[in-house]
Amino acid sequence: MKQGTVVAPGAFNALVACAVARAGFSACYISGGASANVAGYPDVGLITMSEITRTIREISDASGLPVIADADTGFGEVECAIRTVVEYERAGAAALHIEDQVFPKRCGHLDGKEIISAQAMAEKISAMVKHRLSPEFVIIARTDARAIEGMEGTIRRANLYREAGADVIFPEGLSDASEFKAFAQASPGHSLANMTEFGKTQHISAAEFGALGYSIVIFPLSLMRIAMNAVEEGLDCLKKQGSLESMLPKMQTRKDLYSLLGYTPGKQWDFPRSRG
Repeated sequence: MKQGTVVAPGAFNALVACAVARAGFSACYISGGASANVAGYPDVGLITMSEITRTIREISDASGLPVIADADTGFGEVECAIRTVVEYERAGAAALHIEDQVFPKRCGHLDGKEIISAQAMAEKISAMVKHRLSPEFVIIARTDARAIEGMEGTIRRANLYREAGADVIFPEGLSDASEFKAFAQASPGHSLANMTEFGKTQHISAAEFGALGYSIVIFPLSLMRIAMNAVEEGLDCLKKQGSLESMLPKMQTRKDLYSLLGYTPGKQWDFPRSRG
């Protein structure tokens, strides 16, 4: 993989983020879709900023990792987008991404999306850049234009968003390596690739994305999908057998859980966790 490419697995809660950190990843990602799903909602813009900022605090404190957080459409117009960047930064995020869909938005890999004007999005980005608390906070601009304006529109918007001050561009819904390559060549600068399963993008490895020139690769829902499949397997076993004894080899032990949490029974556990 290209040196410097950040691979950020999606963490849908703080415990998962601890596992991401222990596995040696240098960052983690908070998906708005996963956050909505965990609350029992589909990814259609129902999750609120305060719900996401709580998750950011929990994940940042527990894992000590830099957090890239989904900010959907900025939860409103320019004034709301300004508040979003400030609140996310205060909560402990290292970066956020905002998208150019019309609110209420929907998952970027579904059909029927609508997008705001490129100029309206550029105004949001410019305002967020101006009002971030630290110049080190990374603002990522996502464009969903591929399904509506094609690659030409996607590239045109990406370059406008870079001019508005976005640090990184997130082209959503590209189909294959050739499109990701074409985008990277036509819009020089840092870019983020979204490797979500069962969507419009064919499976591409992190190493391949790095070779194509992408600075960040997120795997937003992968761990949740794996976990939920295991949950359903366990429930099926319990329903049929009335016991989960046969599943014990697949369970995290109490010892492993305590190790992940940095907890030793009988000793004081400090909060927040050390970020060393």
